[in-house]
Amino acid sequence: MKSKFVTTSLLASALFLGLGLAPVMAQGTSTPAIDRAQQAISARIQQGMASGHITPSEARELLRRDREIDLRESRFKANGTTTPQERQQLRVDVDRLGNEVERLMMNNDYVQPPGNSANTTPGIDNRQLNISARIDEGVRSGRLNQREARRLHNRERAIARHEAAYKRDGVVTPQERRQLRDELARLNADLARMMRN
Repeated sequence: MKSKFVTTSLLASALFLGLGLAPVMAQGTSTPAIDRAQQAISARIQQGMASGHITPSEARELLRRDREIDLRESRFKANGTTTPQERQQLRVDVDRLGNEVERLMMNNDYVQPPGNSANTTPGIDNRQLNISARIDEGVRSGRLNQREARRLHNRERAIARHEAAYKRDGVVTPQERRQLRDELARLNADLARMMRN
């Protein structure tokens, strides 16, 4: 249920931001190829979340980068023209974002969407979402730098891979649940320590 809420809120945020930027975009020079590429990337992110190849925290980061490209495009169009250099910069940014999405989609270790009740781990999933949100908040508040956040998100993703491996046989045993809780507790303790420093 929580993952559906996160997915829905991410999609609503993306739609809201898209609608909010539409008037600004319409007044400037048209960049249809860049806009189509961004729409394809957004759809691919949604597919990745639905399939479990992209975690909610990764989706948030990818959508943040997509919004930054939108804002940069708006600034470029504010004077009524977009120079060839500005268009090239936008294409490079969109290509980088698309490549990152595809890299995540090609990852063979993925977090499977919830299935039967013996295969679900809602408590663990809630902890993961909480830790991910705290990491993002640490970056926004300046208590974590990008390098620290990247290391923490990598550990978060490793735990998600362990969870996916445990779910492959259809049952997450009590021992496997305990292992996941222990890994999350260590990550949470390290996050708290880093946030204090």
